[in-house]
Amino acid sequence: MAKRKTRYVCTNCGSVSSRWLGRCPQCGEWNTMTEETVEPEAPKAAQSMARSGPASQAASLADIAMEDMARMETGIGELDRVLGGGIVPGALILLSGDPGIGKSTLVLQLAAAVCDKNGTVLYGSGEESAGQIKMRAQRLGISTPDLIIQADTSLDHILDEAKKRRPALLVVDSIQTMYSQAVEGTPGSLAQIREGTSRLMTFAKSEGIPVVVIGHVTKDGAIAGPRMMEHMVDVVLYFEGERNYQFRILRGIKNRFGSTNESGLFTMTSGGLSELENPSQLLLAERAADQAGSAVAAVLDGMRPMLGEIQALTAHSVFAVPRRTASGMDYNRLIILLAVLEKRLGVPLGSQDVYINVVGGLRLTETAADLPVALAVYSSLRDISMDSRTVVMGEVGLTGDIRRVPQALRRVKEAAKMGFNTFILPKGNLEDIEKDKFPDCHFLGVATLREAIEKAFRR
Repeated sequence: MAKRKTRYVCTNCGSVSSRWLGRCPQCGEWNTMTEETVEPEAPKAAQSMARSGPASQAASLADIAMEDMARMETGIGELDRVLGGGIVPGALILLSGDPGIGKSTLVLQLAAAVCDKNGTVLYGSGEESAGQIKMRAQRLGISTPDLIIQADTSLDHILDEAKKRRPALLVVDSIQTMYSQAVEGTPGSLAQIREGTSRLMTFAKSEGIPVVVIGHVTKDGAIAGPRMMEHMVDVVLYFEGERNYQFRILRGIKNRFGSTNESGLFTMTSGGLSELENPSQLLLAERAADQAGSAVAAVLDGMRPMLGEIQALTAHSVFAVPRRTASGMDYNRLIILLAVLEKRLGVPLGSQDVYINVVGGLRLTETAADLPVALAVYSSLRDISMDSRTVVMGEVGLTGDIRRVPQALRRVKEAAKMGFNTFILPKGNLEDIEKDKFPDCHFLGVATLREAIEKAFRR
């Protein structure tokens, strides 16, 4: 009888080694090699028999029917936006996010919404008992009889139940708690996650039933388990936000059936997650007028324009090396902007502690926020304020020049809707603005950082 073999698999790239290595030779990551037991291979004749079966018939692209591929709307507008209009039949969707961010709450609300519009939903949970799920459902005001709860860690049992009931949607919470008797290993091991994902994919495609799987993340924010899990599924959604804030963002990291440039916005309330159709209003609700060290930035989250307040504070440092703190933006980007201010404009920041905060838990990921950050720092240092109805956008180059930003017109429309009437933006973007549609607004095109400061604080 053949003996079982042991191998080591990288959780990041899937590279295989016969011995443990501190660093993966394929991707270069440290401490990612995990032990895995390999079952002895069956004889070639047996393998051939196991793989033989009815083959799928080849068909011309023009002859493939699409009547059964209509998207299923979930009833949650923000989620449908991220998915591209709804859930595609037979899709395998992976939802991940930090612990406590609201993944299970979102999925339970999704299940209830699908029940109301499309029929039965099977909710397989390996983390909570049926009673615990019902308690959370009662807190969310969910009482539909079409929601079937199966508290079981056996993926085999859940799939058997799904084949019997044929629900409109199958939910698995979570993939790290499920095990299959087809392979050895504890729940959450590489072999179990890989086998579980493969079986769920086969079920979704063969039965035409969409599957939503919750996946945990590591401390680095990566999905726990092999990286190949992301390649196997059709859609990867990431639910993010600061737990201390009500603001939550749902992003599409991968979507075979739509764009990944859309984002869904939610707020966490006592009654669950609520859709946020106007995030700018929430982010600017408590903003004080005419405060030094404050600037309003017009940014894009995916393709959605939003307004966010950037606060800056400068104070004389008592340390030999001044402190730099950035909350809501990239620290290295802040260092670059401070260097440009000091080098190109002579702003004395070498003896100043600088603190940046993006209000509301919003995170700046694009360079269009460079100019508002620089103006906020200058405003705090000189203790002067901008007009409270001014919106700023622009990328700052190392030479102190102001570069164009994409989708300037969408940003202007969002700001004008919120009552702002003065815009400081790159000169290159002026041609993108249809000024006749904004008769009450003033557009100040700037080419350099010095020019932007002069126009922003002109009295």
